Amino acid sequence: MKKYLSYLVMITAVFMLLSCGNKNNNHEHNSKQTTTDNHNHEESENSLIATLTDEQIKTVNIQLGNIEKKELTATIKANGMLRVPNNFKANITSLYGGVIKTINVEMGSQVKKGQIIATISNPQFIQLQEEYLNVNNKIILAEQELQRQKDLNVGNAGALKNLQSATAELNILKTRKASLQQQFTMMGINADLINNGNLRSALNVLSPINGVISNIFLKIGSYVDVASPVAEVVDNNALHLDLQVFEKDLPLLKVGQTIHFTLTNNPVNEYDAVIFSIGASFENESKSISVHADLKGNKKGLIDGMNVTGIVSLDNVTSLTVPNDAIVEADGKYYVFMEASHQPKEKGNISFEKVEVIKGVSNMGYTSVTFIKDINPSTKIVTKGAFFINAKLTNTTDEHDH
Repeated sequence: MKKYLSYLVMITAVFMLLSCGNKNNNHEHNSKQTTTDNHNHEESENSLIATLTDEQIKTVNIQLGNIEKKELTATIKANGMLRVPNNFKANITSLYGGVIKTINVEMGSQVKKGQIIATISNPQFIQLQEEYLNVNNKIILAEQELQRQKDLNVGNAGALKNLQSATAELNILKTRKASLQQQFTMMGINADLINNGNLRSALNVLSPINGVISNIFLKIGSYVDVASPVAEVVDNNALHLDLQVFEKDLPLLKVGQTIHFTLTNNPVNEYDAVIFSIGASFENESKSISVHADLKGNKKGLIDGMNVTGIVSLDNVTSLTVPNDAIVEADGKYYVFMEASHQPKEKGNISFEKVEVIKGVSNMGYTSVTFIKDINPSTKIVTKGAFFINAKLTNTTDEHDH
């Protein structure tokens, strides 16, 4: 009701502008009045032409656009959700327990594989490095002892058992060193750089994939173990559409078909996806089957988990379409307003012709139309404000009839 009251207020304002303009012209310029009378006479002879001034067009915010070709016929409407496959999601974890020392990202941060997400500290890290240095020293002594036993054994001065024991001891130390080196590699520590003056007390927690930080589970000072993720990262470049299609519609679908979809909670922009896979089993008890589609073109603002409403085109037949707001109804018929190119142009005025159409299927904010008469498809049409032009045209016709 409020919407129509606002329309009436705006129409009244337009007509007041018309009335005031005519009174001023009567008082100041008789010659201009004669021109206006002639123009009104021509308009009364053609009740399908409405002429508005630039001021009137600006007042009611009339907007122009193009007739577009879209696939709106033979479609299936279904609901779905945007998803990122699990192999493009990752929990960022530490291989060792410790206390969170720093967190270097925030929710929504774009990260790359190998980027430092956080650091954790633990005295055990220093102990492992201390053990590594001690093992290196023991290996040096074990190698010297092995060489001594070899020399003694050559001169038959030593027992074979002592040589074998020295060999085993060296091998044990080398195995422990290799184990520690592998642990340091996993911790992100270069074992070659470890020395008494360069012991690290904190480890870096790295992102395993490229993506966006979708969740942070801990805060500075929290204790983290190997089972507790620090954060979650999602690669939205792998985002695809899962559409839930009912059993009766399944035979109509095939790989390669286009899906036009909008966000359920914000149906402003339209996006496209192409079917790459059709499920082979029902989803729970819904009796629907998942249809998977790759997103094409613009993906701005789309994230994992968004609900969508999709339209599946079942054929490649296209038709002329106009925005829903471009169509007005009068006397049981439907019309659009086009720029009247055949009308003589006057400075500061624009003429619009009321053209009858036959409505077809409506989807995604557009309606397919068939024009009763031949038109130039490139001609501009009124996409917003057609209601006001029709009201002005009706009022003008009524005044001349009176």
